[in-house]
Amino acid sequence: MEYEVQKHLHYAGIPSFNLYPVTRELDGVDIAIMGVPFDSGVTNRPGARLGPRAIRNMSQLTNCFAYPWDYKLSQTAKIIDYGDVGYYVGANTTKVMLEETHDHAAKILNAGCKLLTLGGDHTIPYGMVRAASEKYGKLALLHFDSHQDSTPTTDGNVSHANFAYDLQAEGCIDPAHSAQVFIRTEMTECGYNIIYAQDAVFMDMEDLAAKIKGIIGDMPVYLTFDIDALDPSAAPGTGTPVIGGPSSAQVRKLLHALRGINVVAADLVEVLPAYDHGEITALAAATIAQDLMYLMYENKR
Repeated sequence: MEYEVQKHLHYAGIPSFNLYPVTRELDGVDIAIMGVPFDSGVTNRPGARLGPRAIRNMSQLTNCFAYPWDYKLSQTAKIIDYGDVGYYVGANTTKVMLEETHDHAAKILNAGCKLLTLGGDHTIPYGMVRAASEKYGKLALLHFDSHQDSTPTTDGNVSHANFAYDLQAEGCIDPAHSAQVFIRTEMTECGYNIIYAQDAVFMDMEDLAAKIKGIIGDMPVYLTFDIDALDPSAAPGTGTPVIGGPSSAQVRKLLHALRGINVVAADLVEVLPAYDHGEITALAAATIAQDLMYLMYENKR
């Protein structure tokens, strides 16, 4: 017999995301959570391959609470932890990741589920974006990051700095209806609407949400959240931190204000536990991951 108190013992049990069932059975599922423990595309600190495990561990604490949402997602939606895909070792590591993430994402999306992916470094969106574009057509990319990740891939050497350029060049993404938010580094521009941190962090988050909604319109959205979008004071455990970002409170208010956009899939990446302190980065990531699921479910509902 399960006692009521047991759900508050966050240190016990198998650490799936929020203790959701670990299964690949997709019948009737609203949201599937998929881990991609991959960091072969990093250009600075390695270790983000351990991010999915750290996020799942902290989710058992953070996802007991619905605030600031007015209902508890776990009591309303059918959610599963799909487990990890795309991990390999050796010369074909990146190739395997790109193929497996696409194939599993396509399976999940074609079953009528929304998809949340936990990274891993920011190389991982290729497979999920391609699969989402195959199902929904051209996508709006909503990209929260301190970096634009818009450098073209050269000689097939894919890294976490390339996906935003490559995927719009492939035709999966419409950059004119996409937004890169909290950017504070210089990289190649390729048609995206860039909202720099120097402006965004001093805006009211309701106004920023309205600006983003005006850019995206009613397009299907792939939302990618690099944890280094947050200021390092809120998320030190990441591979390439950049000062001058928003607080976790600002980001949560912004995500809550984005209710109504058509998020068909999302990811959260670049959590690096070895550089975390007191698990505050994993705590932020697990909480934001839940907010992303609310955004997906709000529109589905």
